[in-house]
Amino acid sequence: MISGHRGGFSTKRPGRQRLYRMLGAARTTAARVRAVGTRIWVQGARTPSGQVEQGTVPGFGGSIGLSGLSGGTTGSGGFGVFGAPEGTFTAIGGQEAECRTAVEGVAQRSAYTGRPKDCSAGPGRKRRRQVTEAILLVGGKGTRLRPLTVHTPKPMVRAAGVPFLTHQLARARAAGVHHIVLATSYLAEVFEPYFGDGSSLGLHIEYVTEEEPLGTGGAIRNVATRLHSGPDDPVLIFNGDILTGLDIRALVRTHETTGADVSLHLTKVTDPRAYGLVPTDRTGRVLAFLEKPQTPEEIVTDQINAGAYVFRRSVIDTIPAGRPVSVERETFPDLLSAGAHLQGMVDSTYWLDLGTPAAFVRGSADLVLGRAPSPAVPGHCGDRLVLPTARVAPDAKLTGGTVVGEGAFVAEGARVFGSTILPGAVIEPGAVITDSLIGTRARVGERSVLTGTVIGDGAVIGADNELRDGMRVWCDVRIPAGAVRFSSDQ
Repeated sequence: MISGHRGGFSTKRPGRQRLYRMLGAARTTAARVRAVGTRIWVQGARTPSGQVEQGTVPGFGGSIGLSGLSGGTTGSGGFGVFGAPEGTFTAIGGQEAECRTAVEGVAQRSAYTGRPKDCSAGPGRKRRRQVTEAILLVGGKGTRLRPLTVHTPKPMVRAAGVPFLTHQLARARAAGVHHIVLATSYLAEVFEPYFGDGSSLGLHIEYVTEEEPLGTGGAIRNVATRLHSGPDDPVLIFNGDILTGLDIRALVRTHETTGADVSLHLTKVTDPRAYGLVPTDRTGRVLAFLEKPQTPEEIVTDQINAGAYVFRRSVIDTIPAGRPVSVERETFPDLLSAGAHLQGMVDSTYWLDLGTPAAFVRGSADLVLGRAPSPAVPGHCGDRLVLPTARVAPDAKLTGGTVVGEGAFVAEGARVFGSTILPGAVIEPGAVITDSLIGTRARVGERSVLTGTVIGDGAVIGADNELRDGMRVWCDVRIPAGAVRFSSDQ
């Protein structure tokens, strides 16, 4: 006996009558049937023995989905059920349909991986999955940030008083992630002594080091064996140099409700010429991945890849192992070519690529000012952040999101705007520092003026120097007093 769907279910349509005959042949004792578009779904169909043993659907030309059947092979003619490993399930031309071991399971397969997708919640009522695992790509050398990255890997450079990676870990934890795998390479030995097993952040952190650089896609594949998720579970992936206000939970919801194989965070930029473009259709489905546009005619969208993704776990296993792979240039285009579903979600909240010194300084200041959200900022948001053991003279002026690290000293009369002073650095009396980063144990002499500059760890800038936008002073370099100026010394 079959109970009707609450919204009304007519047995007069020929296709549904055939469905009834199929269920009757299978000696099904109870089922709930509902129609969704052109599909008919039968949920919970069972025989007295707990098996769907046999059935026929003479001439039925529609698509039937039976949730509650797992494993197995597809039938012919576009039939939408995947039966048990021992049999087939066919619904065209009066052929027999056989399925054994009817248990809760899957009723669709990924177009790309061929693996079943879990639809046990039924069509239109997908089971909401919680993202609990993440991969953070932290193996880059940070060449654009040198000399900041000479002794320190890019994700470990301090932003708003803590290693930048801390902000990403804290935001992932706030979104419900518990297990994170760090894909490390350059200066890999720096990470674990600082973060340990992650318990201080409420996380379980594992570390996987690449023997040779593998690129973004290769790094993802390289850590796959450390994941505990099931084939259809969502896995969050972050690039290690992106500061963002992305609503992570919203990205995961988008991934689940659209049934995507991969979902991407997209953001809109005013000038997209420096980025690869990601056009989508009106539903957000990704249409292409385009290289950086060279002419105005090639700018077909202002949407770009923002460096955060949700992968279906089984898709990660399709990335080639043991060789360099770019997820942006190889994995995503190959997925599209193979018919996979890539979904874009535009979130134009705060987003910043911290790949350059100027951007890194700005990102740190925005964290201190509260423009960029992070639960890891070690203090209240405001014009300045002075870490414990740092010393600041009463008449020194700190504004614009300036941060002064542990053990650093800012002397009397100094003025620091929108800058990062790393631990142990010394700013001598009367120095003026704007939008700059002063490395660990570095020293800036009296009355020196620095604007938009980066001073490497241990460097010494003598008194009365002027350093302007874009200047980088390498680690342990000593510049004598008055040696560099852009104006007269009189």
